[in-house]
Amino acid sequence: MKENTKSRFKVITNPNPPKRNDPSRDVQLAEMPLNQIVQGDCVANMNNLPAESVDLIFADPPYNLQLGGDLSRPDNSHVAGVTEAWDQYDTMDAYDLFTQEWMAAARRILKPNGAIWVMGSYHNIFRVGTVLQDQQFWILNDIIWRKTNPMPNFRGTRFTNAHETLIWASKSEDAKPTFHYDAMKMLNEGVQMRSDWTLPICTGRERLKGGDGKKAHPTQKPESLLHRVILATTNPGDVIVDPFFGTGTTGAVAKKLGRNFIGFEREEEYIIHASRRIAKIEEGQTVAVTKSKRSEPKVPFGNLVERGLVKIGTKVFSKNGILSATVRADGSLQSGKQSGSIHKLGALLTNAPSCNGWTFWHLQGPSGLQPIDTIRSEVRAEMAEAAQA
Repeated sequence: MKENTKSRFKVITNPNPPKRNDPSRDVQLAEMPLNQIVQGDCVANMNNLPAESVDLIFADPPYNLQLGGDLSRPDNSHVAGVTEAWDQYDTMDAYDLFTQEWMAAARRILKPNGAIWVMGSYHNIFRVGTVLQDQQFWILNDIIWRKTNPMPNFRGTRFTNAHETLIWASKSEDAKPTFHYDAMKMLNEGVQMRSDWTLPICTGRERLKGGDGKKAHPTQKPESLLHRVILATTNPGDVIVDPFFGTGTTGAVAKKLGRNFIGFEREEEYIIHASRRIAKIEEGQTVAVTKSKRSEPKVPFGNLVERGLVKIGTKVFSKNGILSATVRADGSLQSGKQSGSIHKLGALLTNAPSCNGWTFWHLQGPSGLQPIDTIRSEVRAEMAEAAQA
């Protein structure tokens, strides 16, 4: 399929960039078409970006649906499928070559700890997954998007196709990609989020339509899907590239969540719809999410002692006040003849295999006993504030 390599930039918005402590990164960002839609071939345009400059890639490539003839409902009304030229490839080999090319370009611009999301249906996801692994990406999860309102199988010849698959992968096995586990748990009413997501397809007011009342894009994805992806695997200010931008769902959600986006799209009509859509969106002001303890700065108990926040000789107590220990100069605790770290001593005194000393030991305060983790949280807040200054 012939590609249009002509490029032009369409500015959507100019958000205020977050403060950064890395001047070289500021220069790199200034050279990138942030929050713009770039018209043309995604491979050529990704190759124009600096190497290792992107935090996340979300790719919803052509599925190569291989539809055979028209599809009708039982009442003989026509079903609008995907018949556009951009979804048609002469052979499977041609589709595989296309996948290899865009994925290699995507890999080059991805940061060492960056990640990629690729989605598809049974028509293409297995071929895409093979190329992903051949190019040394490390698969983290395959997510099943279970549609609450899928299109029925009108011919009655197969099971109703009610899901699509998303693959989340890091650039390498040793990479440490962003993942907001606790935020996803909070989004799921306090329960660990699973790899099967039940969400509706794009309908109603969210579905963009042209002047003729028909769908502006045959496979527009719902914002709820991108909200979950972007919230889980990026941070505010991160750069997200969408090689197949379509009508701009990735850009719309990125703007709402305070992320930067770069969209590549060949079709003029889709760019027009995406531009109008994103221009109407107000940038999110409150985009912080629930953080896990593991993602916060490491603060040893001894650091609280040496800073005088917990004084030497202070008594600490178990939550019920029955057990007690004395703080020593090196940050260890002493209880009778036994001593050790806040974790080790807590485990010894309770005959437990392990103990979280931060929540086990308490200090006496004006309103009663409070866990020593309260003081650590105050120190972490100070560190975060200093980092943003």
